[in-house]
Amino acid sequence: MLDHVASDDAPLEVFLQPGDLYFGDGRTRGRTLLGSCVAIAVWHPRLRIGGLCHYMLPSRGGPGLLAPGELDGRYGDEAMRRFAQEMRQANTTPDQYVAKLFGGGHMFGATVQPDQECRDVPCKNVQIARELARAYGMVIKAEHLGGRGHRNLLFEIWSGDAYLRFWGHDAEQRQTA
Repeated sequence: MLDHVASDDAPLEVFLQPGDLYFGDGRTRGRTLLGSCVAIAVWHPRLRIGGLCHYMLPSRGGPGLLAPGELDGRYGDEAMRRFAQEMRQANTTPDQYVAKLFGGGHMFGATVQPDQECRDVPCKNVQIARELARAYGMVIKAEHLGGRGHRNLLFEIWSGDAYLRFWGHDAEQRQTA
C-alpha cells in the first residue's frame, strides 16, 4: 500500500515499500529506503512524467501465486513491464525515458569483487536493473549501486532530480551529462 501525503502548497509525497511502483506527473515526490533492494527511477524529460519502483528480487523465476498476467512489483523484470504499461497509457514509449538506478547494497558481509561471479541477491538486483534499462532503450543517467549499507532515496517527478543519503561505503557511482 502506498502512503500519500500532500498539502495545498507542498508536493504529493509517495512512500514506496518493497514491491511498490508509482508512475505519474505533477508535483509528486517518491521516497523509499533501500538495502539489498533496487529502485529504478524513470523520467520523461520533455513531458516531465515518470515514476519510481522498489523491487526485492530480479525475477520470479517460475509461476507465482498471482493470477496469470498479473505483474508483481517485487520482481525487477515485472516492475519494468508495469512501467512499460504505464508509459504506453501515457502515449509514450520506454526509449523516451531516462533511468536512474539505486540500491543493491550488501547488508551483511563483504561485497562481491568485480572479478567474482554474481551469485547473491544484491549483485543480481544490480545486474538486472542495468540490463532492464538498456533492454527497454533507456539511457542510464545516474546510478548509485552496490557497496555495503543502506540508502534513503527521494525522487522528484516534476524535475527528474534524485537525492540520496547513503549510510555505508564502497558503492559504485556514475552520472552522465
